Amino acid sequence: MENLNIGQVARRAGIPASAIRYYEESGLLPQPARQSGWRRYGPEVLQQLLVIRTARELGFGVEEIRVLLHGFPSDTAPPARWRKLAAEKLPAIEAVIRRATAMKRMLQIGLSCRCVQIEDCFTEDCAGVVQEVRGDRKALPVMQ
Repeated sequence: MENLNIGQVARRAGIPASAIRYYEESGLLPQPARQSGWRRYGPEVLQQLLVIRTARELGFGVEEIRVLLHGFPSDTAPPARWRKLAAEKLPAIEAVIRRATAMKRMLQIGLSCRCVQIEDCFTEDCAGVVQEVRGDRKALPVMQ
């Protein structure tokens, strides 16, 4: 079995050595064995880093990844892990998508805006998105 030092792991994984140390400190990676004080990794760390890197690129936070990887008994099947994370994360993602969609619409409509003042775009809701984003909240009173 090949033992890799942190520099070799970093080069093969395409990430800085500091990220590997951070993932160890954060509990995403187990503490590696040490040989004469030097970190020594087995080849399985490359697969673990690929999972972490992909999850980070998808937008999962460190705590979410830690729960997904280590927050369940080891015999918990992936679907059960995903169901728990989905129940917690999907409502927040849906809210982000609603806001981003409304912002996109506002920007697109703003390209042909005929309002006199920028405030009119929001108070008159010329793009039809302000009420959608605000939900049940009332508009602030307009100061005359």
